[in-house]
Amino acid sequence: MVRKQTEGRTRSRWLIFLIDQVIVCWSLSLSLFVVMQFNFSIVQRGYFFIYLFSYLLITSSVFLAMRIHTGIVRYANLDDVYRIFMATLISGICYWLFIELIVTPYLKKGWTGFNLALIFNFFISSSLLILLRVYVRQGYNHLNIPSEHKVETVLIYSRTGSAIILKQALEAQRENNFNILGYINNDPDKVGKYIQQKKIYHSSSISYLKKKFKLEKVLICGDDLDYGERKSILDKCMSEDIKVSLLPPPSQWACGRLSNSQIKELNINDLLQREPIVLNKEKILSEITGKRVLVTGAAGSIGSEIVRQLIGYSPELIILCDQAESPLHELQLELMDRYPDCRVVIFMANIQDRLRTYQLFDLYRPELVFHAAAYKHVPLMENNPTEAIMTNVFGTKNIASLSKRFEVEKFVMISTDKAVNPTNVMGATKRLAEIYIQTLQNNENENFNHTGTRFITTRFGNVLGSNGSVVPRFRAQIDAGGPVTVTHPEITRYFMTIPEAVELVMEAASMGKGGEIFVFDMGEAIKIVDLAINMIKLAGLAPQKDIDIVFTGLRPGEKLYEELLNNEEATMATHHRKIKIARVKHYLSGAVEELLDNLWKAKCSGNEIDMIGLIKKMIPEYRSNNSVFEKLDSPVAV
Repeated sequence: MVRKQTEGRTRSRWLIFLIDQVIVCWSLSLSLFVVMQFNFSIVQRGYFFIYLFSYLLITSSVFLAMRIHTGIVRYANLDDVYRIFMATLISGICYWLFIELIVTPYLKKGWTGFNLALIFNFFISSSLLILLRVYVRQGYNHLNIPSEHKVETVLIYSRTGSAIILKQALEAQRENNFNILGYINNDPDKVGKYIQQKKIYHSSSISYLKKKFKLEKVLICGDDLDYGERKSILDKCMSEDIKVSLLPPPSQWACGRLSNSQIKELNINDLLQREPIVLNKEKILSEITGKRVLVTGAAGSIGSEIVRQLIGYSPELIILCDQAESPLHELQLELMDRYPDCRVVIFMANIQDRLRTYQLFDLYRPELVFHAAAYKHVPLMENNPTEAIMTNVFGTKNIASLSKRFEVEKFVMISTDKAVNPTNVMGATKRLAEIYIQTLQNNENENFNHTGTRFITTRFGNVLGSNGSVVPRFRAQIDAGGPVTVTHPEITRYFMTIPEAVELVMEAASMGKGGEIFVFDMGEAIKIVDLAINMIKLAGLAPQKDIDIVFTGLRPGEKLYEELLNNEEATMATHHRKIKIARVKHYLSGAVEELLDNLWKAKCSGNEIDMIGLIKKMIPEYRSNNSVFEKLDSPVAV
C-alpha cells in the first residue's frame, strides 16, 4: 500500500515536471516566432531545434535543482510564485550565456532578435507556469467539495496577519466546507478594502450579511483580541442566531497546520467570560513558592482548580485532602501526566474526623491551607441538615482550629454568596463557618505572643461548569433532546468561570492580613432561563421548538435573587477593583463557642429542628424559603 502511494506521488511529480517543460519550450518557440514575425523559413535556417533542445536541457537542470516540480500544485502560494520567477530567470541567464559562449561561436552564426525573444520568453513562460498552478488550485477547490456536506458561509475575525493565514489554511482544508465571505475588522482604514479577494466588513454589518449572503458562522481566531469588541461580536452573533467557532492562534497549530480538532464550537463559558483578571503574581509567588500547601476538597471543581493554579507558583509540597475516592484518583492521574515534576501527596480523609485530620497536620505540617471542602447543593442540604452542619460547620472548625494549633501562616476559606441573608441550611452553615473563622482571628489579634495564623474568607457566587451545577445539567438535558428544566422564569444568579474564581482566591489570599471576608465582583446577575436559551442556541437548536423549556417551581431553600456582593454600602474597596472587603457583624468568641457546644448537643440528640433553631438565633437574617424550617421564623412586621 505504501509503495503504491509513493509511486502515485512520483508519477504526479514527474507529470508536473513534464508539463512545465512543455510550457517553457512552447513559450520559447512562440517568442522566437513572434520576433521573426512568424517567418518559418528563417527560423528553420537558424538552427531552431538546436536552440530549442539546448534550452530544454538547461531548464530541466535548473527546475530539477530548484525542485519546482515537488510542490503540491493545489497548495501553491507566494513562495512558489517567487521560486518559479527565479527558476525562469536563472534558466534564461544560463541559456543566454550558453548560446553566446558556446553555440554561436561553434555555428559561427548569430540570431537576430535573439535577446528580445529571451525577454518575451521570460514573461510568457513565468506567467503560464504561475497560471497553471492558480487554475489547478482553484479547480481543485471547486471540484473537491464533498457533495454530502453542507457548505457554510463564514466570516473570519482575527488580527490581520492571523486572518490571512487562517483563510489560506481553511482553503487548503476543504473538508471543513467553509465558504469564506470575508473578514471582520473595525479599523476605519481597513473596512471596505480587500485582502486576497475577500472584503473587510465592520462588525455592525453582521445582521446585513446574514440577510444578503446567508451568513451562518463567525470564526474567531486568537485570544489577544480586543475584549470589548470580541464580546460585542459574540452578542450580535447570538442575537442573530449565527454560530461561532473558536480557533487557536497560528502559533498554537499542531505542526504548523490547522486541524479539525482545533476548531471548537462556542460554549457558555466563552459567552459569559469577562475581561481578563490582572493578578499581582509577584506577591502570590512570595506567599506560595517553596511552601507546603494543604487543599481540602481537592477533588472538587474549585479545589482541583486551586491545585492546578498552585502548581504554577512552585510550592514545596501540595497535600490533596478529600474523601471522594474516584475524583481524587482522577485528579492524581491528571497531575502525574501534566506535572510529573510537582510533588503532590494524596491524603484521604473526612474533615469531620478530628483524629484523622490531626494526623494530616502532624505528618505534613502545612504552612498554607485552602479550605474548599463543603457541601454545596441547596435542596440536598435542606433535606439533610445534619450533614451540612457536620461538614460545613464542624468540619471547618476542625481544619481551622488545627491550623491555629500547628501555626499555619494563612488559612483561606472558600465561602459562598448564599451566606448573605441565607434562606437555606447550606447558606446558613457557611455563614456560621465564616463567623467562627472571624472569632479565631479576633483571638489571634488579642494573643500577641502567638505567631499568628491569619484567617481569611473569600466569598463568591456560582461557578460555571462546577460538579452538579446548572450548566452541566442543562447540557445533559439538551443532549438528551430536552426538556430543559428551570425552577422559575425570574430566577437569577451570579456566575463566573472556575479559573476566574480561583485567580481571585489567590489574589485575595496574598493580600489578606487576617479577619477579612473578601467578596468578588461577579458582574451582572444572569437570568437562568436566558442561560438555558443561550445554551440551546449554542447547540444549534431552537428554544421551545427543538428543545422545550419547562418551569418546575422553586426547590427547598431556593430564592429568586442572590444578594449583590459588591454593594458599595456594604463593602470596602481594595487595591484590586474586582475584590472588596465585606462589612459584616462581629461576634464575641464566647457566644460562638457556646452556640457550637449547644449545636453539638442537639446533633447528638438527633433533633434537627433544635439545630436549625440555634443557628437562626445566632444569624437572625437567616429566614427559610420554601422549606420545612419556615415555621421557626418569627413573623415579619408589616
